[in-house]
Amino acid sequence: MPIRVLCLGGSTRADSSSEKALRAAAASVVEAGAEVEVLAGPELVLPIYAPENPERTENAEALVAALRRCDGVILSSPGYHGTLSGLMKNVLDYVEDLRADDRPYLDGLPVGCIAVAYGWQATVTTLQSLRQTVHALRGWPTPLGAAVNASGPVFDTDGQCVDGAARMQLETVARQVVEFARAWHGAGALQPR
Repeated sequence: MPIRVLCLGGSTRADSSSEKALRAAAASVVEAGAEVEVLAGPELVLPIYAPENPERTENAEALVAALRRCDGVILSSPGYHGTLSGLMKNVLDYVEDLRADDRPYLDGLPVGCIAVAYGWQATVTTLQSLRQTVHALRGWPTPLGAAVNASGPVFDTDGQCVDGAARMQLETVARQVVEFARAWHGAGALQPR
């Protein structure tokens, strides 16, 4: 059975730096031999998560279904005021819909975290917030999280990563998610989909 990695981007702005970083990581997932699904931008503009309201939009249902079938996740959030975007926090709140599943929340899933901001302070604090939230959702953050400082030239006009350090981080995060998913899957640790 192929390894499936779900890539979730945390910006509403099309072609944002955080979406470019997500797509660069997604390309590395494919290079590592896994299947990838990307949900970003308008696909993640969801109503504020309300656990008492069981009604879900089509996009919310698609998100939860994608989370259920994946073997690993990559999250990419812009740094807004020193933490993850409201859109990304809302997306992660929808993980609550998995609470009663055989594999609750992100239990046992490798999760790669990417934070993109204009400056190191917001980049690092956003990455820290992402990793803490993944822990709270029972996911396994990869050893390396990507901190991409977008204050300099990181992506060209085609969205290709031209910053060597950022490219290495994005490739490593993607590779670690795929390798850990394979290891868990091979050990029979992941629940059936």
